[in-house]
Amino acid sequence: MNPFSFFSHMAILLYLYLPLFTLNLLCFGPNKTVSVKLANQTDHLALLKFKESISSDPYRTLESWNSSIHLCKWHGITCNPMHGRVIGLNLEGSHLHGSLSPHVGNLTFLINLNLQNNSFFGEIPQELGQLLQLQQLYLTNNSFVGEIPTNLTHCSNLKDLDLQGNNLIGKIPIEMSSLKKLQTMVIKKNKLTGRIPSFIGNLSYLTVFSCDYNNLEGDIPQEICQLQNLTILHASENNLSGMIPSCLYNISSLTKLSIAVNKFHGSLPHNMFYTLPNIQFISIAGNQFSGTIPTSIINASSSFAYFEMSKNHFVGQVPNLGRLKELQYLNLEINNLGDNSTKDLEFLKSLTNCTKLRELSIGSNNFGGILPNSIGNLSMNLNFLFLDDNMISGQIPSELGHLVGLTLLSMELNNFEQVIPATFGKFQNMRVLTLGGNKLSGDISSFIGNLSQLYYLDVGVNMFEGNIPPTIGNCQNLQYLDLSQNKFSGTIPIEIFYLFSLSNLLKLSQNSLSGSLPREVGNLKNIDWIDVSENHLSGDIPETIGDCLSLEYLNLQGNSFQGIIPSSLASLKGLRGLDLSRNHLSGPIPKYLQNISFLEYFNVSFNMLEGEVPINGVFQNATQVAITGNNKLCGGILELHLAPCSIKSMKHAKSHHFRLIAVIVSLVSFLLILSLIITIYWIRKRKQKQSFDSPTINQLAKVSYQDLHRGTDGFSDTNLIGSGSFGSVYKGNLVSEDNVVAIKVLNLQKKGANKSFIAECNALKNIRHRNLVKILTCCSSTDYKGQEFKALVFDYMKNGSLEQWLHPEILDAEHATILDLGQRLNIIMDVASALHYLHHECEQLVLHCDLKPSNVLLDDDMVAHVSDFGIAKLVSAIGTTSHKNSSTSGIKGTVGYAPPEYGMGSEVSKFGDMYSFGVLMMEVLTGRRPTDEVFEDGQNLHDYVAISFPDNLIKILDPHLVSRDAEVAREGGNSENLTPSVEECLVSLFRIGLICSMESPKERMNIVDVTRELSIVRKAFLSVR
Repeated sequence: MNPFSFFSHMAILLYLYLPLFTLNLLCFGPNKTVSVKLANQTDHLALLKFKESISSDPYRTLESWNSSIHLCKWHGITCNPMHGRVIGLNLEGSHLHGSLSPHVGNLTFLINLNLQNNSFFGEIPQELGQLLQLQQLYLTNNSFVGEIPTNLTHCSNLKDLDLQGNNLIGKIPIEMSSLKKLQTMVIKKNKLTGRIPSFIGNLSYLTVFSCDYNNLEGDIPQEICQLQNLTILHASENNLSGMIPSCLYNISSLTKLSIAVNKFHGSLPHNMFYTLPNIQFISIAGNQFSGTIPTSIINASSSFAYFEMSKNHFVGQVPNLGRLKELQYLNLEINNLGDNSTKDLEFLKSLTNCTKLRELSIGSNNFGGILPNSIGNLSMNLNFLFLDDNMISGQIPSELGHLVGLTLLSMELNNFEQVIPATFGKFQNMRVLTLGGNKLSGDISSFIGNLSQLYYLDVGVNMFEGNIPPTIGNCQNLQYLDLSQNKFSGTIPIEIFYLFSLSNLLKLSQNSLSGSLPREVGNLKNIDWIDVSENHLSGDIPETIGDCLSLEYLNLQGNSFQGIIPSSLASLKGLRGLDLSRNHLSGPIPKYLQNISFLEYFNVSFNMLEGEVPINGVFQNATQVAITGNNKLCGGILELHLAPCSIKSMKHAKSHHFRLIAVIVSLVSFLLILSLIITIYWIRKRKQKQSFDSPTINQLAKVSYQDLHRGTDGFSDTNLIGSGSFGSVYKGNLVSEDNVVAIKVLNLQKKGANKSFIAECNALKNIRHRNLVKILTCCSSTDYKGQEFKALVFDYMKNGSLEQWLHPEILDAEHATILDLGQRLNIIMDVASALHYLHHECEQLVLHCDLKPSNVLLDDDMVAHVSDFGIAKLVSAIGTTSHKNSSTSGIKGTVGYAPPEYGMGSEVSKFGDMYSFGVLMMEVLTGRRPTDEVFEDGQNLHDYVAISFPDNLIKILDPHLVSRDAEVAREGGNSENLTPSVEECLVSLFRIGLICSMESPKERMNIVDVTRELSIVRKAFLSVR
């Protein structure tokens, strides 16, 4: 070839292809870097927009999200190492509060989005449908509202969808049928309606479908049987009905089936355990199933562990279950199993092979026969055993006592007879023991003293005899005690009244007990119900009964009590029922009983009462009052059909009143003259001799400045235990007081402190309540510099203030523990009781005006005492308002605890105290101060709680409470659920706190309603502990 022609040819080729080569360099060289930067910038802006929509970040999770750090190193961010795009956003459990920004839809390479266990609110943005690469979407346990966005169906690569624990409404979108790769679909704990859609059968890869706790209705569609990979089907607690499709029992991959609390009916296939070879968990409780337990259960999966079929209509015998080696939970209660025959309980012997069994319930069936001795060979892991409400007879086998792991044993309402085995003394872990409604006899002294952990004991309606053993005093956790309807005799052991834990019930009725009702009954300050009726008790009703301040029902009827109805009953403001009938009581019906607003039933029939019957309160309704058999009673409302009180007796009474008034007037006049003489003498003496001390106010004991100075080491900082807006509090010792005291020295530099001193002295001098700090003395004097000095002396509370316990960062070394839920509930009730006393039981209304945790002190027994009346005012109670002449100047309370209306110049009121109480309640439960720095943009503690109420309380609950209290254990080790009893308690408490802290004063609860509801909450909480 000609060289020239060759080079000419190459030149032409270069001319033709050089532009293409240059273009390629432009596209795949430097411009590639530019495009990547642009893409990263898109992700960067989207994440910053996400951050902008977050209003609260208490753990500073997003603190690293700033320009100084590459976004791929931001907390919770995962990037693809090849192209640097964001593929993962995981902020689970960060306690974030805010809305979900629609800009998340711009993270177009996102594969995993995990925002579960936060406080996101608002609707789920439709823009999530732009995430075409998304495979996992977890929005669990937030506060999202609205419907499931239909645009999610564009995420065709989605494998896991979890929307549980929100407030979503509407139907399951039909568009979701396009999510062909979906493997997990969890939508439980929402407010969804409609039916389970038939298209679910088209999601062939689906392994988990959970729609529990919604409002779904209709039947389970046949199409679900097409899901041959399905392992978990949960549809409990809806309104589903009909029969279960028979083909469902042919899904051999199924391991968990939960359809409890619906309206399903029909029977279970006899071969279902053959066709479900991998089944481990079945819950069908609370439906209308009938027929027999499938006999194929004897060949159930070797890993079958949980069988819950209570509250149905099953009949017949229970098959042999001995092959179920992994069985942990078996609940057959509330059915019609058994036929009262000797064969009914043969299956129990087979259960001895189930060595992992923890709970067994066969209560409320038709089981008869004798309890076999083999019951003692059941699993040593058994904690709960329910045999109640059957027709089981014979003697309780002593072998039952071998089950030393039992914490609950329920055997009531059967036909057991003879004595309780002494082996019951081995139940040292027992907390609940119910044996009532049998034919048991003998005594209970052989075992009862060993059950030190017991908090619920019911042996009522049997034939026990002898004395009630004093060893029952060893049961120091006992809250519920029922020994009624037996043949116990002798006196009531005084040890019972030192069971300070008794709070629900003390029932000793229908026995043959004699002697008096001990005055120590007043120790039971938290008891709700005392029933010692139908015995042979005598003597006076002790005045100390008035110390049982939580008492709601008192039954003393059918005894031989004498004397008058004690005046101390006036202290029982929550009393609902009072039965004193068929005794030998005399005197009048006390007028104060008509002032107990909750009293619904009053019976004093067949006594020897006399005088006028009151006409107000419970006495206004003849159906609520029984007074028959008191021939000397008169007056009352017309419906009682009593004779009018005679003129003679009225004149006699009036004459008696006049004589009494004359005596009182004479005595008062004498005292006034004597006081005047003493006052004149004192003034003259004071002029003659100057002293540092001046007399303390009114009747309070005198203490000098020198005594206080000496007792506090010169008010040294080492004795300073607190300070407030009106002064400082010191720990000290006084010669006049045996114990350590707290001394509040008022800061007289502050405007209003002098008035504070006067108001507090006057307010406290006559106030006595177990939940108010008791004033011991006070001092009005001058210090060594000639400056005016005023101080109050209170009981010292060793356990400090509630604030120290709620916020461990300020705890001293003495406090090694955190308050559990039971203690917090008791403290809330104590504060409410104190507030009830101040608002409704004092002669004049007392407003606190500065209720907060630092003003709640805890004594040695962790009983709460409200302190610091430094800004409290005595006002006259006219309706629900304060007297206009009661000054409110300078009274603002503490920021965060003071109600909003105080900031606008409104007068102090009971409504204001209720606001402070509501805030205090929420702080006790959340562990957050109302001034917490997480509250921004006008948000407050009320809003913080309201957003998560009632479905997501776990997110706002004090983390120390969750970690400390076994009662607030997360159910089954799962981080998403509280135990049901605790959740119910918390919902009730948070509801009260929210209502009390409403912005409008008229929307807040009053303390009467609060104390009543708190009592109900505590009773329910204690009944399941």
